[in-house]
Amino acid sequence: MKHDLVKLRVRPSRNGETFVYLLDYIDVSGKRHRQSLGHADARKAEAERKQVERKLRMGILAPPPMRLSDFLEDSLTRTGGQIRESTKAEQQAAMMQFIEVVGDIHTNDVCFKHGEQLRQVCFDRGNSPATVSKKLRSLKRLFQLGVDRGQLDVNPIRRVALPRAPQKKIETFTVDECERLIRAAREATKPDGVQWDLLIGMAMVTGARRAELLNAVWSDVDFESLTFNIEPKVDTTETWRWEIKDAERRSLPLTDEIVGRLSDHQAEQPTGLPYIFVPPARYEHIQRLRGKGQWSFSDARLKVLNNFNGAWRRILTAAGIGREIRFHDLRSTALSSWFANGLTEFEIMRLAGHSSFSTTHQFYLSVGDGLIDRARAAVGKGLGSNLARTWRAPLISEKRA
Repeated sequence: MKHDLVKLRVRPSRNGETFVYLLDYIDVSGKRHRQSLGHADARKAEAERKQVERKLRMGILAPPPMRLSDFLEDSLTRTGGQIRESTKAEQQAAMMQFIEVVGDIHTNDVCFKHGEQLRQVCFDRGNSPATVSKKLRSLKRLFQLGVDRGQLDVNPIRRVALPRAPQKKIETFTVDECERLIRAAREATKPDGVQWDLLIGMAMVTGARRAELLNAVWSDVDFESLTFNIEPKVDTTETWRWEIKDAERRSLPLTDEIVGRLSDHQAEQPTGLPYIFVPPARYEHIQRLRGKGQWSFSDARLKVLNNFNGAWRRILTAAGIGREIRFHDLRSTALSSWFANGLTEFEIMRLAGHSSFSTTHQFYLSVGDGLIDRARAAVGKGLGSNLARTWRAPLISEKRA
């Protein structure tokens, strides 16, 4: 009895009320395929199965086109843990909206106009240019991965232009605000056990990201060389897995004052507590969650401290800072301070862990008051003095009168 190389299977819908046929087979290279046929016609599905089987036996089977939903599932499976959970979620959301706009068509049928359709629908729904750009970038990345993996000949939406968005103002804290923050944070330490003043001070000095600080362990601090090392963490009985954004290991400077505070804080911590900024009670709670399998990779970025944003807003209020400003803006403050005090953009890029100058320049380096004052003085010495004489001179009509 001849063995069928291609199996005909069904895939039920989410509500369980409908289904579609799919072909399940292994090609000559040993790769498994599950190709959705997109319909529930039994006779048509059997004919398509026989056609694929005939090509498979003849050794001339080309890679089958995938529908967008299957392409998404395949891409996320292949990528696995190589990207952050938040990036996966963004790519999935972008593709699902794309399918909503153009339909669950085959990848080979996607073309330039479909990318433009999505862009226009996003604008019609009130999405900002920055949001539309983010969705298009996620889609372009997915299709480019398909090209890299040999599933597509070209990226079908590679030439779809990203909408231009005005650059957001780079928020930084003034010296006075930094001092007020530290004073307010010292009072905020008591309720939740978090050393908020030390955490904020570390962000101001090192420019480290929030997740980099919250996942820092004591071995990351070199007390002798006054450095703070950003290192990934692996799953052990004491620590949970955490990866650095852009996988960029680096060392950051510490001051004598910060090192002194770190030393005092370490002396006050119970033996065996590996994390610098995770209070004992919170650490024990996370360990219980880990024991139950209720702690994920993304939690190490988002849930190390409970209600972080709420506590941060209370500190801002206590410091008398009424404007909307994020903890992440402490990073902008540090990087802008380095720039104002002589570090080059390349040096700042390396310390910040950025992969390009554009990220450093676009999102983190603000124009300081000193630069504005120097520019004003330069104008006053040149064009400004000429303009001043022109404005002080009487009008021609006044001379005639």
